[in-house]
Amino acid sequence: MVDQAANSPLLKVDDLRTTFTIPAGDVKAVRGVSFSLDRGKTLGIVGESGSGKTVLARSVMRLNLGTNVTTTGTAVFEGTDVLTRSPAEMRQLWGTEMAMVFQDPMTSLNPLVRVQRQVTEHLCRHLNLNRSEARQAAVDLLREVRIPDPETRLRSFPHELSGGMRQRVCIAVALACAPSLLFADEPTTALDVTVQHQILNLLSREQADREMAMVLVTHDLGVVAGRTDDTMVMYAGTVVEHAPTASLFADMRHPYSEALMRSIPRTSFPSHTRLAAITGRPPDLIDPPTGCDFSPRCPYVQDQCVNEEPPLVETDDPTHRLACWTPVGSPEARVAFEKNLAAGLRQAVAVDLSTTRSPAGGVDG
Repeated sequence: MVDQAANSPLLKVDDLRTTFTIPAGDVKAVRGVSFSLDRGKTLGIVGESGSGKTVLARSVMRLNLGTNVTTTGTAVFEGTDVLTRSPAEMRQLWGTEMAMVFQDPMTSLNPLVRVQRQVTEHLCRHLNLNRSEARQAAVDLLREVRIPDPETRLRSFPHELSGGMRQRVCIAVALACAPSLLFADEPTTALDVTVQHQILNLLSREQADREMAMVLVTHDLGVVAGRTDDTMVMYAGTVVEHAPTASLFADMRHPYSEALMRSIPRTSFPSHTRLAAITGRPPDLIDPPTGCDFSPRCPYVQDQCVNEEPPLVETDDPTHRLACWTPVGSPEARVAFEKNLAAGLRQAVAVDLSTTRSPAGGVDG
């Protein structure tokens, strides 16, 4: 007999919407996001600041609690909709079933508490270890995340560690109780390139060794290249493109995905080459524009883009979903671009089409 639970997704999110009510109005931070994640797989969520990535992750973990926050939809984890669980029930899940590595270790770690207590607290609470057992487990965890001399580091305060060391401690805390789902929210923010590479390799290794599902949240397409099974591109709280990572890099179809790719610095460029920035700024989520949210910044914009919101639908590849009226590389996009370029539209003038395409995995760094 087939085990249906084993064959079902570990996490299935459907039409998730999160709204923050503030004096200026309702901020629609996440708007109708749906996706699924299988056991042992890695999903990358990509988008610039303000696109709703972190709010989405925190909504699934039920960390966006407060009287001014409304979350609707479903987030079925291990067969149960976590959005219907009470805060007390969620506290039993946090750490043991799902965990998060936050983007700023200096604010997620208590600066007044030594590392040992911050690592062992979860072990004592959830695994009922005594003090000696918890300390030995903490030493093993720090050694596993490649922190040298872990016995000494346990006695340190967070400010006595480097940024990379602090992030490794956060990863150790998140992995302490062996969760089956890990959210890594911008885990390499403010770290230098070498340390970024080490942290990403560490997460990938731990994810594979533990057969753990992981959601990697980042603003950099270069981070997800070669490290995730699927990639979901978010803009203004919605999903604009979702595909297997190799497919996305081989055939990037949404203008926003293309713009993110174009903005990545490349070592092949000559020195002092001007970085390609995305013109304009993200929309106001209290009063988003009609039509496509990216239309005010899109070099391929046409009248339909301004008037009608594109649905997220399957392309000729059923695993590749897209929300765009003028996909990159289509005849409609070429006509619209030439028209906008002739009209002197700012976002079209700023684009050099010769540098926008990239082969699969063709990301420097």
